[in-house]
Amino acid sequence: MMRKLLGVPMLLAVTLATSSLAQAETVTVAAASSLQFAMPELVERFETEHDDQVRVTYGASGNLLRQIQQGAPFEVFLSADEARARALEDEGLSDGEGRTYALGRLVWLQSKDRPLPNEDDPLQAVRQAIAESSSGDSRLRIALANPEHAPYGLAAREVLEQADLWQDSEALRIVGENVAQAAQFSLSAEAIGGFSAYSLVSSPELEGRATWRLIPEQWHHPLVQRMVLVDGAGDGARAFFDFMQSPEAEEVLTRFGFSVPEAS
Repeated sequence: MMRKLLGVPMLLAVTLATSSLAQAETVTVAAASSLQFAMPELVERFETEHDDQVRVTYGASGNLLRQIQQGAPFEVFLSADEARARALEDEGLSDGEGRTYALGRLVWLQSKDRPLPNEDDPLQAVRQAIAESSSGDSRLRIALANPEHAPYGLAAREVLEQADLWQDSEALRIVGENVAQAAQFSLSAEAIGGFSAYSLVSSPELEGRATWRLIPEQWHHPLVQRMVLVDGAGDGARAFFDFMQSPEAEEVLTRFGFSVPEAS
């Protein structure tokens, strides 16, 4: 009888532990590539405070949106623009209204071995590449993300269009599937540079390899990055969605080059 009584607390402890494990979730997040270096720290901080685990898939916002529309099992969508997050809301594929979580900046990125454009003329290298190609001296490429799928690529196109350089740069453009790939292309030997996200170039991963110039914000539409819960999201996803609006998350995003909006 004594052994049976002693077994009850042990059985209760095992039951509670099993219940706790059963309640823990794996939160599936579709995140814009501009978040590639900030997300690991955000995920680490969230998981420190919660039992849930976070699994992140990165990509161009347009591609991630299409995957969600086709039924991909994501619970949180962190877009690099407003339009694609709002598309889920408009199509009835969201769980409630989304929130603006960050404001991005576009930069001209290049290898540290190349002369950096003047601060007041961040497109100096683009014009140089076009001139050298026209004269036959060289054929250095200009990298950007695909404007059809990536908000940072669309911003780069707007910048080149307003400077009347879009058509002239056509033969020199090398297009990445997303802004992270465009950053890699920008630093390649065949490129004079390219357009990327400030949140990527200010990371330790590129320290010592790259230099950059901020592109004036008025040269393109604002990069308003919005997030939304996908319809059917679980409690863990809701907790992560709330965490992304916390002062702790804002501090991380700011450190990685984002601005944090005062209101969503």
